[in-house]
Amino acid sequence: MNTHIKTLTLFILTGLYSQSFAQSKVPDISDMLILGNSASEKSHQLQPIQSETLKGGLNESARRLLPVEPASWQGGKLVFTMKVDPGKQNYFTAKFWGSDTNPNRLILFCDGKQIGYRHLGDIDILDIGGEEPVYNGRFFYNTTPLPISLTKGKTELRFEIRGNGPIWGYGTTFEQYQKPMTVATRGIYRAYTHTEGCFSPASDEKQGLAPTKLSIRKNPGEEVITKVKDRVNKEISTILNSKQPISQQQMQFLSKAFHVKWTAAYQNKDVVRLVVEGGDSYFQKYKQDNKLALSDPKQYNAGWFGVGPMGDALRQLKPQIQPFLNEKISDGKFELSRKEAWSGMMQYSRDNLRRTRPHYTNQTMIQDMNIYLINRGIEAIDPAHALPEEQAKDYMYQAIGIVPWLGRDTDAGPSKHLGDNYYQLTAKGLTKELGYVGNYGEVLDWVTHIFLATKEPGNPNSGDQKIRAQLSKMEHARSKFRYPSQDEEGNRAMRMETVVGWRDTHYPGEVTYAERSAWEGSAIYSVAANLDPASVGFAQQMFEDNQFFQSVESLIKSNGLRVTNTLLWIPDQYEVLKAQPKSKSRLPMSWDQPDFAWADEEDGVLALKHGDEILYASLYWRSRYAVNSLARIHYITPRFDRIAVVKEDTKFETSGDEYTRKDWVNMGFGNGGHSYPAEIHSAHAGEKLPIAKVPQGVKFKPGDENIYAGKADFYTCSYGKYLIGMNSSADKTFELEIPKGYTMAPDLVSGKTFNLSAPVKIAPRSTVVLYLAK
Repeated sequence: MNTHIKTLTLFILTGLYSQSFAQSKVPDISDMLILGNSASEKSHQLQPIQSETLKGGLNESARRLLPVEPASWQGGKLVFTMKVDPGKQNYFTAKFWGSDTNPNRLILFCDGKQIGYRHLGDIDILDIGGEEPVYNGRFFYNTTPLPISLTKGKTELRFEIRGNGPIWGYGTTFEQYQKPMTVATRGIYRAYTHTEGCFSPASDEKQGLAPTKLSIRKNPGEEVITKVKDRVNKEISTILNSKQPISQQQMQFLSKAFHVKWTAAYQNKDVVRLVVEGGDSYFQKYKQDNKLALSDPKQYNAGWFGVGPMGDALRQLKPQIQPFLNEKISDGKFELSRKEAWSGMMQYSRDNLRRTRPHYTNQTMIQDMNIYLINRGIEAIDPAHALPEEQAKDYMYQAIGIVPWLGRDTDAGPSKHLGDNYYQLTAKGLTKELGYVGNYGEVLDWVTHIFLATKEPGNPNSGDQKIRAQLSKMEHARSKFRYPSQDEEGNRAMRMETVVGWRDTHYPGEVTYAERSAWEGSAIYSVAANLDPASVGFAQQMFEDNQFFQSVESLIKSNGLRVTNTLLWIPDQYEVLKAQPKSKSRLPMSWDQPDFAWADEEDGVLALKHGDEILYASLYWRSRYAVNSLARIHYITPRFDRIAVVKEDTKFETSGDEYTRKDWVNMGFGNGGHSYPAEIHSAHAGEKLPIAKVPQGVKFKPGDENIYAGKADFYTCSYGKYLIGMNSSADKTFELEIPKGYTMAPDLVSGKTFNLSAPVKIAPRSTVVLYLAK
C-alpha cells in the first residue's frame, strides 16, 4: 500500500499569496496559511523543521514532515503564527488530499500545549493516519476547536504541527503502543483559523470532482469459495490427525463441521472420539488448576468464554456423546463418571461467569452467550444441574437489549449497578458504548452467534424468535451507517461510518454492506442466518458491486482457527442467499435512494441524506465523565469531505458536581494511557465540565466513566445550513432556538415545513433537523 504522495516534485511559489488570499477572503476565516507557498509561509513566520515541500493533489502545493535519524516516534514539525478572534470560539482546520494513505499521525500544538488527545478523546488530533484513501481524487478538511482559555483576548497565536509515528492501541508498553515514524507524513496543504464550526473553503479553492460513474470490481469471483473449502478441510484434517488432545476451541469447530455436508468432518465418528478425549484432558488440567475453567490461555479473550466452547461442542453432539457419559474417569484421587466430572467443571465455570458480567455491550454479549452455551452443555450431559432454559436465555436477552441489563449476579440478587432500567441497546437497535460506535459497535456477528446458539442442530426452522426480531432491528439500524464511496482501488463500494463513532480509530471505515466482514462473522453471516427481506437486499447490493468475494479473500489471508470457524459457514450461506428472490431494498444512503433523516436519541446520533449531501453527527460525543457540549460531525459533499468537532448547546439537569480535565495527552479515558515525555502538556487541562444528574441508585462518584454523567437532555447543533435539535430525554419537551432572519424551514426528519414565527417544540425522544437556506 502506497504511504507516500506519488508526486514529490519540490517547488517554490513566490508573489502569489497576497493576491490569492484577497480573492479567497471568506468572512468566517480569520487566517489562512498555504503550505509550500513561500510568501504565505513567510507572512506566517513559518519555521519548518525536518520538512519538505511538494506538488501534490491537483498540482497544489503542500508540506510533509519527515522522519528523523536515528529513528524516533517523533518526526519533523512546522511552527507558525496565525490570527485568531479574541472574543469568539475559534477553530483550526487543516486541508489534506483524500487519495493519500499514510500510517503516521499529525498533532496540533498551540502556545506549546497539545490540542486534543491521541487516542479516543473527545477532541481528536489533526490526523490519525489511514491505510485506505479517505476521499479519492478530492480533498478533506479536519476541524478542531481551540480552547477559549488560549484565545481569549488574543489576536494571534503560535502553532505547531508535529509528526508522530503510528500507535497500536492494545500495546501494553510504550514501545508496543507508540511506533517509530519511518516514512514521511501525508501532505498538509493549508491551515485555517475561523469562528464557525462548519468550515467553508473559498469558492476559488481548487477542488476535485466527484466521479460520474464508478467501475465495478472485476475480481475475485466465485473461485474464492473453493479456496474457503480447501482451507476449512485442511484445518479439519490437521485436527483429526492430531496426536495430542484437542483444545476446546477445536472441539467446538469440529462439532459444528460435523453437521456440514461438504466437510471431511461430516458425520465422522473420529470427531466424537476427539471431543470426548479433549474433554477428559481438559478436566484433568482443570483439577490441577481450576482457573482453567475461567480463563483458558488457548482461548482469545479468555475471561469472557470460560468453558463455553466445550459446552457448545457437547450441545452440537448431544446424541453422539450419550454412550460415553457413564464411563469412569479419574480426577487424580477418585474415579467418577464422565458426566459427573464434566458437569461439575462446567457448573463452576458457568456460575463464575454469572458473577463477573462486564457492562460494555460486545463484552457482555460474548460472556452471556457463553453462560448460555455452558448451560446447554450441562443440559446435554446432566440436565438436573442445568438452569431452566428461559433463565439461561435471559442473560442473552439482557445482553442484546430485549430486557434491562441487571449486572452481575450476587448472593443478594442482581447488582443493578447501572440501575434497573438500563438497556444494552437503544429502542431503535443501536448498541450503547456509551454512544454510537462504528466498527466496535458492529456486533451483528455476535448477535448472530447468540441466535444460532438457540437453534437445534439439524433444524433450520428452530431458534429463538425474540432474538431473531432483535437481530432484524439491529440490521436495519446499522444500515443507515453505510455511505457510498470507493474501495482502495477506486471501485464502487459502500463504507461503514466510523468518524462519529465513540470507539473508532479508522477513517475511512471498512467496505461494508449488510454487515462488516470480521474474524467472527462474514459479510453475509447475519443475513443468511436471519433472512430478513430488507437485509437480503443489502447483501444483493454487495453482490452487484462484486465486493463480497473480496471480503472473503481478505478473510482467507487471516490466520487462526477463529477465522477458519467463520469460513466454515460461508459456502452454504452463499448458496442460501443466491437462492433468494431479488429484493428491491438497498442501503438507504445509496445515491439512488430517496432523501431521509434518522436519529437515535438514546445514542445521540443522526444520519441524514439530503440531495447530494450526507451528514452524520454524534451530539452525545465521548462525554464519559461530564457534559462537554461537543459534537462530532462527518459531512460528505460531492467535491470535498469534512470531519469536525464543534461546540453545541446543551440543556440538562445538573448534579451540582464538576469534572476537571486532567493533564492527559494520550488517551481521553481510563488513566490517560501510556505517559509521554513530561514536557508535553494538554491545552485542555484544568477545564471544568458540569456533571449531569445521575439516577438515584446508580453507583457513581465524580471522575467515574458513566453513561448518565455526560449526557444532556437536549442538544442544539448548528452546522452549515443544518440546525439540529435533539431531545434525548424520556419525558421532557424542549423548544428549539431559531436564529434570526428565518421565517419558514423544512424539517428533514418529519418532512413537514415549520413556521418559525411560532415556537418549535421538540417532544421526548425525537429530533428536528431544519434546513435553513435563504
